[in-house]
Amino acid sequence: MSFRAPVQPFLSHIRTFTSSNTLWAKSTKQRLAFEHASVPPYPYGPSQIYKQSNFGLYGLQKIRFGNIVSKKNEIKTRRHWRPNVHFKRLWSESLGVQIRLRITTRVLRTVDKCGGLDEYLLGSKARRIKELGMGGWKLRWRIMQTDKVKERFRKEREALGLPPLEGEVNAEGVADEAGRLEAIAQIDQELAKGVEVTVGEVDLQEGEVDEVDASEESFMEEKSPRDGRIVV
Repeated sequence: MSFRAPVQPFLSHIRTFTSSNTLWAKSTKQRLAFEHASVPPYPYGPSQIYKQSNFGLYGLQKIRFGNIVSKKNEIKTRRHWRPNVHFKRLWSESLGVQIRLRITTRVLRTVDKCGGLDEYLLGSKARRIKELGMGGWKLRWRIMQTDKVKERFRKEREALGLPPLEGEVNAEGVADEAGRLEAIAQIDQELAKGVEVTVGEVDLQEGEVDEVDASEESFMEEKSPRDGRIVV
């Protein structure tokens, strides 16, 4: 006769404990759609290979694969190399706050060479736009909404002899002014709480998140650089 331990009736209905938030359980596609709802669409689309790079400054770096070859028997062993990613606090001149973000050492050297985070994000070349990724594109848009950067662009247009822009609000392709102000207010709330903003992170203390319909096939579809034009 087999002995079986008695089951406590008061413990049978208790679910397994978990500390993960429902927002973090969403897929990368839904999370990006929520964070970039009021931000102009990124011309290159999200990264489908190394999805972690969508929430930081990785500079097109991904996991690399190769072999370890022994000198004696020339036996090959598969291995991989991950990007050297760090959490750093970088100063933003236009926002006037420390920005905490994920950044690789290669991008960190480029930021130092450019003269600061703002100069790196405001680069106008197609290669720089592609290096930013989804996280850098969102931060670039927020910096371009500040009065200091707007005044800088206005002086550059005057020096080139170009007329001033009439609709500067929708110059980057924002749907409407209300969505622009709402996105700016959301980021400014994070700045007011901890005097720093984290790229790719969301506030867990806020209310519920609206559901996003991701059933369409063209939703957040990745576009090649040849299909779309970059307007800066």
